[in-house]
Amino acid sequence: MTEAVSSADAPIGPYSQGIKTGNLLFLSARGPLDPKTGQMSTGAIEEQTKLVMDNLTAVLAASGLTMANVVSTTVYMKGLNDFAGMNTVYGSYFKDKPPARGTVQVAGYRAVP
Repeated sequence: MTEAVSSADAPIGPYSQGIKTGNLLFLSARGPLDPKTGQMSTGAIEEQTKLVMDNLTAVLAASGLTMANVVSTTVYMKGLNDFAGMNTVYGSYFKDKPPARGTVQVAGYRAVP
């Protein structure tokens, strides 16, 4: 049995922000979408990363979970030149045991809401 999970800012496309099955929760990728404006951030990588992490935190909270429950992540970046800024903000969300992580540079990236 599966259950769709979403934060107060519902998805803007035909997908679920999260799918819960058994005791597992799978989250969809989240871009730097500002839930207050519905617009993608074009600010510094630190601002964008904070929006992404806050959006993911909101979906986790909707299922009664926190970042401490996350076991694996994948980070997609337009360019790895911004890695240090992303990594600093990302790391601030995982105080104790950070999850396993892969980071990928995305060629030909185009922001799609």
